[in-house]
Amino acid sequence: MKKIILSLGLIVLSISIVVASPKKKDKKGSETTATTITTPTPPATTNTAATTLTADNMSFGELTHDFGTVPEGPDAVCKFTFKNTGKEPIIIQKASPSCGCTVPSFSGEPVAPGQTGTIDVAFHTKGKPAAFTKTINVQSNAGNKVLTIKGNVEKAPTNSVPENNSMLKTNQ
Repeated sequence: MKKIILSLGLIVLSISIVVASPKKKDKKGSETTATTITTPTPPATTNTAATTLTADNMSFGELTHDFGTVPEGPDAVCKFTFKNTGKEPIIIQKASPSCGCTVPSFSGEPVAPGQTGTIDVAFHTKGKPAAFTKTINVQSNAGNKVLTIKGNVEKAPTNSVPENNSMLKTNQ
């Protein structure tokens, strides 16, 4: 019985909403019920402060580092240094290498105006004897910068003892 009364109440409520809705006439002159669906607008955020920083405020000594010729095996490592020439702290948000053989690292701490920051870059040379050019896309609150490393990996000397010598095997 409670279910029937509840169902009837919902039907009456639905009908009263439709009847109370404003009426419009369509092209044929028939009345239609106008239905308006509104989506709430998100509240304005107050913590999105405008910045005066630009990518030029991240002043690097060099944007390209040439390793020259490096031996295959150990990582080739360099350090890019920049100075904050702006009036606000610079925060590096991300440093994305062009491939997995290049690994950038940075502190993540804000670099105050007039101070310097660094981005260390390691290039894995093992198994990569050839010339290389790799980039690192640096994203910060001052904008983006692209750093480049390049060089030539010299093939490591082969061992004097063969790895798989079938002549050393004996038949038993």
